[in-house]
Amino acid sequence: MKAISIQNNVGIPKYKQIIASIEKTIENGMLKKDGKLPSVNKVCLEFSLSRDTVFQAYDELKKRGVIYAIPGKGYYVKSTSITIKQRIFLLFDELNIFKEDIYNSFLESIGSNVQVDIFFHHFNVQVFKKLINDSNGNYTKYIIMPTNLKEAAAIIKTLPVNEVYILDQTNAALKSYPAIYQNHFKDIYNGLLKGKSKLNKYQKLILIFPGFREPIGMKTGFEKFCEDFLFSFEIISEFKNREIKKGEVYIIPSDRDLVRVIETSKFKNLKLGLDFGIISYNETPLKKIVENGITTISTNFDAMGKTLAQMILEGKKEQIENKSALIIRNSL
Repeated sequence: MKAISIQNNVGIPKYKQIIASIEKTIENGMLKKDGKLPSVNKVCLEFSLSRDTVFQAYDELKKRGVIYAIPGKGYYVKSTSITIKQRIFLLFDELNIFKEDIYNSFLESIGSNVQVDIFFHHFNVQVFKKLINDSNGNYTKYIIMPTNLKEAAAIIKTLPVNEVYILDQTNAALKSYPAIYQNHFKDIYNGLLKGKSKLNKYQKLILIFPGFREPIGMKTGFEKFCEDFLFSFEIISEFKNREIKKGEVYIIPSDRDLVRVIETSKFKNLKLGLDFGIISYNETPLKKIVENGITTISTNFDAMGKTLAQMILEGKKEQIENKSALIIRNSL
């Protein structure tokens, strides 16, 4: 049995026929792991095909992890499992409970015939670059969480343009790519606006904004809200050696800072929701019960994962803004 067979006038692209016939040969056991495929030149000559057609077929099989190439020698079978139709490269910034929610939702929605490999760059541009360079050409889709890395756009542009999706944060340099993202400027502005009647009883709004990992839109949206509605405000990079004063509201992106603020308030015997207020970022189950409820501004991470999977499965190329909401609880 030949590894490759081609039929004319059947309405199926030649490169797809090459893929299907190689899959069938593997499935029948005629091609085994590390077995060599016919060379590109041989396939071209035998079926009067262009090199581009054969390369397209081999390249897709390579991205799916079915075959691999040895430069100067040819193509070989890497895996006899041909049920995987897509291999997805998923690059997150870090692992936390919110990213875990996105990941689990995405896995549940993407289907069983898709392999997802997850990596983390930890906000390090050199790690970001190496992971992308090493993965280039080995996957059918690339999902990238670029955060606020300055060189991210240039590095992402080395990947196949039609196979890239942007997750969580995007910017003008990445506007040509499909994305599911948070609008941090609008989210914090609208969240504070929704809670304005509660905020009016306080004298000062304070944003704890380290600025290393947090999106700049969070800071500018906070400033814009305070300026528009004449709130006294302050932006600090860390909560350290600071005394909480009555009448202050702390907007806190980091859960570590959230713990520090609550601990400090207990030491000073300040009552949350009465003497001072807290708005945390990103909803978690614990925030429903800690201190009788912590007010949060949060996007729907589960919806983010589902929408991303749907975009990929349906081949959509859109930029979708994930919804956010203010959840008012006792801390305000």
